[in-house]
Amino acid sequence: MNYSRLISGGGRLLRRLSTEATVAEIPKRKPSLYQKLAELEKTGGTVSQTLNQYIMEGKAVGKSELEKCVEELRKYRRFHHAFEILEWMMMRKINFSWDNYAVYLDLMSKVKGVVDAENYFNSLPNPAKNKYTWGSLLNCYCKELMLDKALSHFEKMDELGFVTSLSFTNLMALYMKLGQPLKVHKLVNDMKVRKMRMTGFTYIVWMNSCAALNDLDGVESVYEEMKRENEGKIDWKTYSNLAAIYVKAGEFVKAELMLKKMEKVVRPQQRETYHCLLSLYGGTGNVTEVYRVWRKLKTVSPVTNRSYLIMLSTLRRLNDMEGIIKLFKEWESRRVNYDARVVGVAVDAYLSQNMDEEAVSIFEEARKTCRGPLFRIREMFMVSLLEKGRLDGAITAISHLEAALSEVSSDKYRPSPQVVSAFLKYYEEQTDLDGVDELSKILRSHNFDESLIKTCITASESSPGIHPVLKEDSYVDHEHQNL
Repeated sequence: MNYSRLISGGGRLLRRLSTEATVAEIPKRKPSLYQKLAELEKTGGTVSQTLNQYIMEGKAVGKSELEKCVEELRKYRRFHHAFEILEWMMMRKINFSWDNYAVYLDLMSKVKGVVDAENYFNSLPNPAKNKYTWGSLLNCYCKELMLDKALSHFEKMDELGFVTSLSFTNLMALYMKLGQPLKVHKLVNDMKVRKMRMTGFTYIVWMNSCAALNDLDGVESVYEEMKRENEGKIDWKTYSNLAAIYVKAGEFVKAELMLKKMEKVVRPQQRETYHCLLSLYGGTGNVTEVYRVWRKLKTVSPVTNRSYLIMLSTLRRLNDMEGIIKLFKEWESRRVNYDARVVGVAVDAYLSQNMDEEAVSIFEEARKTCRGPLFRIREMFMVSLLEKGRLDGAITAISHLEAALSEVSSDKYRPSPQVVSAFLKYYEEQTDLDGVDELSKILRSHNFDESLIKTCITASESSPGIHPVLKEDSYVDHEHQNL
């Protein structure tokens, strides 16, 4: 017998057992307070219950930690939970700083509405009615496109000496949303008369106002002024914004020049920047650069569901079906949790290539695994089936519509104009009046009254190609999150 080999093997076995014992002795890392609060979206429960339980477990909760949790939850649009943290702080009589009042007011507007935010503002003691809370209420008015109230509020702020660069930027963003870019230029001139320094966000809105007027020379002039007078304000968002303007104008060489500048200032593990690079390189049609950025992202930061969503959406824009199939399979093998948005991009891509069986297959898998409603994906099937013009497809589309309406209450889901338009077009081409009646009956059975049905039909006629999407908050709102 080869004893030396036995001893050698035994040594390896002992080392392995020793390692496993050491690993077993290492206690599992317990979730942080933020992780517990972030998981409420899936697990249910309330913020107050979670915080009280955390304290009962003998853990200390500091004000700064709570503020950090609020900041993170706002970043991911978990406004209700962020609001509940601040309410819990008030109940526990934790002293509010001036910026706490401003954030609370902003969250109240998002959770309960502007009227409640106004009432809260009016109830504040005079010391708490400072430039932060005045500015926060102005932001609420601007976000809700309440122009008259915003202008009146701005004038009062001006009288009190509370107007800042951010106040001007809020009004600029409001005018942009209302389709009045020329008003932005007047505000810029007013800032210059007052000798107020512009923030990076102000320059971005100013550039966008020039782009909205098809004044590319004006955009570049603003950029040159920014380099000359406020070079320190230039960051990756500046380059990203310029690249997006150039992409829209079809100036792809200039767009890629800005993207190269953007890459030079990106920090490791800054996923959001890489996501912008993917989308913008996709906008230039440069698939080689898209894959290069994707590979780089995977080396510097853990890729998330959102990363896969951005990359798949970019490949969909480039009609890279081979890449979509490969990447979706990679996501399925690595995913931590099922994301209906990622599935939706894949389904849309498969349907566009008449790969209906593959689309149905991944949709059925999503139904088994995904907890959330899948009505947007069902809408993709409806439109695709109806456009093919077959009777069996129309019947299946109706079943998808009924399922979508059953998945969520009518106050949370209405068929998109694109879907209603597809149904009406199909019935018109088939001269099928009974189909129109059936569609109306289905909508009525789910508490859609005549006015809502007419609204759906009118919307489908005015914007048949529009599919609703969630839009990101403006840069202005992002700055408010750092109050």
